[in-house]
Amino acid sequence: MTNADVAGSREGQKVTWVGAGANALLVGVKFVLGFFGHSQALIADAVHSVSDLATDAVVLLGIRAGRKAPDQDHHFGHARIETLASAIVGIALIAVAAFLAYDAGSNIYRHTEYHPTWLASIGAAVSIVVKEILYHYTARAGRRIKSPVVMANAWHHRSDALSSVAVLAGVTAAQINPDWHILDSYAALVVSLLIAGVGAQILWRAVKEVTDTAPPRSVLENMSACARGVEGVIDEHDLKVRSSGGTYHLHIHITVKGDLTVREGHAIAKEVERRLLTDIENVGEVIVHVDPE
Repeated sequence: MTNADVAGSREGQKVTWVGAGANALLVGVKFVLGFFGHSQALIADAVHSVSDLATDAVVLLGIRAGRKAPDQDHHFGHARIETLASAIVGIALIAVAAFLAYDAGSNIYRHTEYHPTWLASIGAAVSIVVKEILYHYTARAGRRIKSPVVMANAWHHRSDALSSVAVLAGVTAAQINPDWHILDSYAALVVSLLIAGVGAQILWRAVKEVTDTAPPRSVLENMSACARGVEGVIDEHDLKVRSSGGTYHLHIHITVKGDLTVREGHAIAKEVERRLLTDIENVGEVIVHVDPE
């Protein structure tokens, strides 16, 4: 494991532990205020925070295992473990959303009455502030260490903040007019849809990486232009790119003059490799094949 991987693993684990501690406090706050504040939506939001604790554990395992160096059984490293962990986060979010949607839909169908109080509003407001802070804190770390599972966890925090906004709206409306008590259940239903949307996006990104889906065409064009910009490169072709753990691994063929020595052709290839690694974001490995003109 390189020094960068060690530092990245430590930073990723640090922000995840901070998030887990905040989630544990929010679970207690939202359950207590949701119960005494008579808000189904806030209790649903508390269940969402319980799922956060479970996914925090998955994230910690994913970071620790995914940052290990290549070994005899994993020649290309363990980065796909982070991808797998982010997929589990996405699946967990979708499962929680389905449970909350079923519960809220049942209450709407049965016309179950909830009359939330100002305690529920306080709980939702606290959750919005804390979760939005955690989103920015975790997302900055995820971008810095280029970790898909940390970024997935950041969006998990953001989904909590968005769902708490829906809770606050529903609870406040029910307080303004008691006849609108059913809006608390509708707010819980909106919460479930927001959570499902975030989970689906996280899972889809993981699936695309596992199936070796190429990056956007704009990224491929930038890579091609970067390679062609190196002195001695006549043209490039057969560019193939895959993602692993949030970084690009690419193979590229370059065409050079046919009368160059092996040493000269190798030097050009190494310069192409260096330029791609330094000029294109999130490139982790480059293999350059040299073809004569």
